[in-house]
Amino acid sequence: MRYSSSGQTRFYHKFHVVWVTKYRYKVLQGAMRERIREIIMQTCSEMGVHIVKGVLGRDHVHMFLSIPLKLSLSNVMQRIKGRSSRRIQMEFPELRKRYWGRRFWARGYFSTTSGNVTDDIITQYLELHSSK
Repeated sequence: MRYSSSGQTRFYHKFHVVWVTKYRYKVLQGAMRERIREIIMQTCSEMGVHIVKGVLGRDHVHMFLSIPLKLSLSNVMQRIKGRSSRRIQMEFPELRKRYWGRRFWARGYFSTTSGNVTDDIITQYLELHSSK
């Protein structure tokens, strides 16, 4: 495990996030798939977000991200989904027939955190600490 640092702070913030295309249409293939990959990588590098691992399915995206302390996960996801949706619809006009509401991604996303300390370990630590 490698910690990141910022000023006087050391941190380990890694998030597993998943989001899907609107209506779960299986459109992430071919040239569009490669372009979405480029847009997401560019957006993350501009924000200072490190992509540990990323996988594009035909109708969803899985990413394992390391996010700096100054950014919230919701802001990162808003920027990634918003920018990729806008650019992909501009570059691939055939999507207008399918996504008439100008939304490429479905609303929301799934996220979970990662780390070596589990909920059970924290609970045990607090129980031991309170008994002293």
